[in-house]
Amino acid sequence: MDTDVASLTHKRRLADPLASRLVGRRPVVTFVTFGELAKWSEVRDWGGGRRQELADWLSGIPVLPGDEAVAATWGRLSESGMKAGLPRPVNDMWIAACCLTYDLPLATLNLKDYAYFREEHGLRVLGEE
Repeated sequence: MDTDVASLTHKRRLADPLASRLVGRRPVVTFVTFGELAKWSEVRDWGGGRRQELADWLSGIPVLPGDEAVAATWGRLSESGMKAGLPRPVNDMWIAACCLTYDLPLATLNLKDYAYFREEHGLRVLGEE
């Protein structure tokens, strides 16, 4: 799940059709999504109760690490985008690199943000498979 999908899922506000596509699947997040959710709780100055609720929810979800294999994939994505004249946002590249490295589809509402990775690198986007 990218950060928006994870956030909406946590809040139980993710709407169909994507919500239906997640039924029966084990959700995972990337280290980037984990970090962005932590950042949002800081920026929005959440109290201890809300932070603990998020931490409890995240404790049940595996986090894909930013390991050497992911970093190598990120490097290829970054180089490819630069050569194509389409540099992508850094965090989107990390999320795509995790999904590609671990051969997992990405659940996102931001289809345009990941279109390049889908078209040029075979990123599977949940619902577009």
